[in-house]
Amino acid sequence: MASLESEAGSVAVSSNEIKNRATKTRKNKTKNAAFRYLPKFRCFSLKSETTTDAMGSFDMEAEDDETGRKMNPAHLVIMVNGLVGSAEDWRFAATQFLKRYPEDVVVHCSECNCSMLTFDGVDVMGERLAEEVRSVIKRHRSVQKISFVGHSLGGLIARYAIGRLYERGTTREVSQEIGECRIAGLEPVNFITSATPHLGTWGHKQVPVFCGFQILEKTAARISWCLGRTGRHLFLTDRDKGKPPLLLQMVYDTEDIKFLSALKSFRRHVAYANVHYDHLVGWSTSSIRRKKELPKSKHLSRDDKYPHIVHEMIDTAGTQEEVSAEDDVNIDFEEEMIRGLTKVSWERIDVSFSGSRQKYLAHSTIQVKTYCIHSDGADVIQHMVDNFHV
Repeated sequence: MASLESEAGSVAVSSNEIKNRATKTRKNKTKNAAFRYLPKFRCFSLKSETTTDAMGSFDMEAEDDETGRKMNPAHLVIMVNGLVGSAEDWRFAATQFLKRYPEDVVVHCSECNCSMLTFDGVDVMGERLAEEVRSVIKRHRSVQKISFVGHSLGGLIARYAIGRLYERGTTREVSQEIGECRIAGLEPVNFITSATPHLGTWGHKQVPVFCGFQILEKTAARISWCLGRTGRHLFLTDRDKGKPPLLLQMVYDTEDIKFLSALKSFRRHVAYANVHYDHLVGWSTSSIRRKKELPKSKHLSRDDKYPHIVHEMIDTAGTQEEVSAEDDVNIDFEEEMIRGLTKVSWERIDVSFSGSRQKYLAHSTIQVKTYCIHSDGADVIQHMVDNFHV
C-alpha cells in the first residue's frame, strides 16, 4: 500500500510538472511574440577587445531581423552624460531612438568622461569627447550627419567639443563650397541639451538647493575646488592666465576655438529644462533665459501626449531685449552669456514633474537615467525622439 501511495504521489508530481512546463512555454511564446517586431541591438566596446566592462561606452544600431545584415545609418547621434555619470545613463533614450529610426541612426553613448573623470574640467572633457567622436566616425564610414544630446554637465562638454570639431568649407572626403560648415566632417543637425547649466551655477539662484541664500552661494563658490576644475568652471571662479571664465569664453569665437560658429552650424538648438524640483540646475540657466522671461504659471499647461511637457517656445536668433549703452558697461557674466547664446535660435521645452512620485528626482528623471526609478521622464524622451530631425 505504501508503495502504491508513493507511486501515485510520483505520478501527481509529474503531472504538475508537465502543466507547469506547458504554462511556461505558452508564456515564453507570448513574450517572444511581443518582442518579435522590435529591432535587435548590437553593442560595440570602444575599448580593447579584452575589456568586458558593461559600463564602457557603446554604439547602438539596428540590424535586419531576417538577414542579420547591419544597416548603414547616415546619422550619428552622440549622447553625453553629466557629472559622475556614465554611458549607461543614456541606455533608455538610445533604445527609443533606435526603435523609432532603426535604419537612419547609430547612437553612440560616450564614456570618455565618466565617474570621477567629470571633475577634470569642461575643457579637458571637451577635448576627450572630440577625440572620441573622431574615432567613432572612423568606425562608421556611412555616416553623413551628426547630432549631440547632452544631459546636465554633458551639454557643456558637448558645446566645447563641437567648437574643437568645427570645420568650415571642408569635409572628410572632398572640398565643399566656401561657407559650408561641418562638425568633424559631418553635417550638423540637432544640438539638444537637458537640464544643462548653460549660464553656470554662480548666484542668481541658479542652484535651487541653496534656496537663494547668498551666503550659501558664496560658500559653495569658495569650495568649488571640491569638484576639481569642473567646479571652478561651473561657479565661474576660474581665471586661467588672466582670461575670462571658460563658460564666458564659450559664448564667443576665440582665436583657437570657434565655439559660437560651431553652435550656429546646427540646424536645431533645443533646451529641455525642469520648471520645478531640480535641486541642482535652475530653470533659468537650463533654459537660457533671464528670470523675468520665464513663463508665468498661468501659461503652463500639460500636453495630452507628453504629460510632463508644460510649455514650448521657439525663439529666433537675436530676440533678446534691447539694452542701453550704459547697461553694456555694467552687465554681469550671466547677462553676457545669455546675449551670446541667444545669437542662435532655441527651442525651449519646459518640463514639470509636479504631482509625480519621482518629482524630487527631477534632475535625473528628465533623462530617465535608471528606468525603474526615473520612468516618469519617458514622455520627455519620447518628445525628444518624435521631434528629432533625421
